[in-house]
Amino acid sequence: MLLGVSGSVAAYKAAEIASRLVQAGAAVDVALTPAAARFIAPLTFRSLTGREPHLDPFAPRGEVGEPHVELARGIDLMLIAPASATTMARLAHGLAGDFVSLVALSTRAPLLLAPAMDSQMWEHAATQANRATLEGRAVQLVGPVAGRLASGRTGAGRMAEPETIVDAVKARLGREHGDLAGRCIVVTAGGTREALDPVRFIGNHSTGKMGYAVAEAARDRGAEVVLISSAALPDPVGVRVVRVESALEMQQALQREAAGAAAVVMAAAVADYRPAEPAARKIKRASRARLELGLVETPDLIASLQGPFIKVAFAAETDDLLENARLKLAAKGAHLVVANDVTEPGSGFGTDTNRVTILDRDGGTDALPLLPKYEVAVRLLDRVAALLR
Repeated sequence: MLLGVSGSVAAYKAAEIASRLVQAGAAVDVALTPAAARFIAPLTFRSLTGREPHLDPFAPRGEVGEPHVELARGIDLMLIAPASATTMARLAHGLAGDFVSLVALSTRAPLLLAPAMDSQMWEHAATQANRATLEGRAVQLVGPVAGRLASGRTGAGRMAEPETIVDAVKARLGREHGDLAGRCIVVTAGGTREALDPVRFIGNHSTGKMGYAVAEAARDRGAEVVLISSAALPDPVGVRVVRVESALEMQQALQREAAGAAAVVMAAAVADYRPAEPAARKIKRASRARLELGLVETPDLIASLQGPFIKVAFAAETDDLLENARLKLAAKGAHLVVANDVTEPGSGFGTDTNRVTILDRDGGTDALPLLPKYEVAVRLLDRVAALLR
């Protein structure tokens, strides 16, 4: 892919974008406008990407007669971050005065822009007209966002954060080339909250990190992802999030969203019981010395979910891991069960890693080593994609 950098104070963030893309496995070429090279040295990008940056359209490149055309033909995606008002104007009007705009006008690959400028420039009628023109040509804009600007003022025009921009790149590449492109994947995440009164609830230690990792990995493989979440985590880029709290709310959302899904991944830790009669007002300590709760079962969400989709269950256990997981596989009618021992260091709730064993209907088991949760999600989705094929 190609990262284009135009003249803006936010150009320093392009170094982090390049680094994140390389760490994600991308081969990254970088092109700079002359103005960008005054904000950040091309040497920075050569060090980060291992490739010589492009700056001068007339500089010889071996036997290649038109380097910008050859580069434009060979990339899967072009990202311009930051995209200045000048660069947006050039692209909107078909002007090619630097290496970045030359490649942008030559390529047939998807083009993403991350605008960065003062709010007065962003809000100007000319910039908004250029934005509309570019979006009308299927150019995707990531941001800008409201925040503190280089001028010291606050307003719209701040470039989106590098993590957000890289996530948008992953999502777009997934839609273009991913093995789950065109599929809908529904994922649940977080621990449900069962109200005791308007202030308190019965819950568990699940943070939702595993479910969010599955949602992000599915998005990066091109899926249309619906994340049904009770977790207090930011919404992932490019994922539609449905917020719920209780098991009953999650059941309703599942029944609605699973229609037409290719797979449902139940990573949420759903409460097995809920208070039978939640109090209408806060229960006061002074009103009683002993509190007795009447609990009733919540619906078995995954067992009751029926449809022509792949069902994946999660089994968070403290003992007899494989035996309990096999029982869950049969009882829930799942195609796969992901089992983990939450008492093991690095594998419990709230961690960024997980050690799981994936069990299937044919009696197979795949014991994975301790991995980042995103990598666990990738391995799980390999199995889901194979079942869908």
